[in-house]
Amino acid sequence: MDKPTELAYDRTWLAYERTLQAWVRTAISCITFGFTVYKLTDIVGERANRAFLTGPRELGIVLVCIGLLALAMATIQYRQSIRVLRLEYGRSPRSTAVWFAGIVALLGVFALASMFFQP
Repeated sequence: MDKPTELAYDRTWLAYERTLQAWVRTAISCITFGFTVYKLTDIVGERANRAFLTGPRELGIVLVCIGLLALAMATIQYRQSIRVLRLEYGRSPRSTAVWFAGIVALLGVFALASMFFQP
């Protein structure tokens, strides 16, 4: 690979990394906001007379699920893009963004589990 092609490859790889990191930030926001809304109902209290699946607790669960879904979709898209890049150029550096996305996903799953199994 000549130098301009190598630099273009590096810029493309870094753009994929930045995109995944932006999705991780978005997922963290959804997960933490959903968990906060859910836990706020414990502190403030919840009205007993409400329809099924329309309260703030359910909104919190939905927001955490959306954050986890966004994280999964972004990671899948990232891995597909990197696979195409590897097929074209034969190499790619290790990604710390994927590891961080995995850690955030685990924390999101633990938050969701605590929401479902709370007494």
